[in-house]
Amino acid sequence: MQDKWTDGEAYEMYVGRWSRPIGKKFLAWLGAPAGSHWLDLGCGTGALTSQILSAYAPTSVVGVEPSEGFLALAQQQVADGRAEFRQGSGTEIPIDVGAIDVAVSGLVLNFIPDQRQALAELMRVTKPGGTIAAYVWDYAGHVQFMRTFWDAAIALDPSATEKDEGVRFPICRPGPLAELFAGAGLDDVETAPIDVPTPFADFDDYWTPFLSGIAPAPGYCASLDEAARERLKERLRSTLPTDPDGMILLAARAWAVRGTR
Repeated sequence: MQDKWTDGEAYEMYVGRWSRPIGKKFLAWLGAPAGSHWLDLGCGTGALTSQILSAYAPTSVVGVEPSEGFLALAQQQVADGRAEFRQGSGTEIPIDVGAIDVAVSGLVLNFIPDQRQALAELMRVTKPGGTIAAYVWDYAGHVQFMRTFWDAAIALDPSATEKDEGVRFPICRPGPLAELFAGAGLDDVETAPIDVPTPFADFDDYWTPFLSGIAPAPGYCASLDEAARERLKERLRSTLPTDPDGMILLAARAWAVRGTR
């Protein structure tokens, strides 16, 4: 099973709606000055780019993204002359040397197979004295809507353990993130947790995004036969914390890291 990143609208329903409040807190923590030239690596559907444009008065923002489907949605959603979207990857960033003041990457770093090369590319495109920063989900701990899913899946199918992002992505913890950034030669490396509530209106609001096949957990869910998927659905229905009105009140954490070029 390979991670699937083709449908921007499905991604928005699954995780995009939660990445926006995380991105807002991340940018506030970063505190970048107005007039900066930004890179949004792995810009996805343009959520973080939109927040940079609306609140941080950039001179320019270049969003780089490998998925054509995500790029198309970003270009459709972000109508601002300061923004440009280019196809590229974490290890091949289509930007000139030293063109960027602030390079950021939201919820993407763990999906880049060669993270050291990605940091080298970010160093290449960022000016001396510029800022490089990222944030990733705390898959192993506090992303409750994913953690609850995988705990239920593994209870029914122990082989699902190897597909669990908490197992697959050990980089998504403050220690490994800080080591990666410091090892790349960045100065003044810091990490911080970012927490947001992730309420679901009802069980269908929680469950439906897992049927899309987009991203690892929905991809696993879509790979199941109908009977296995129904067993997983019912186990989740019986274990999720639901209030008397049917709302499911969960929370999510991301880990942020930053350093100076």
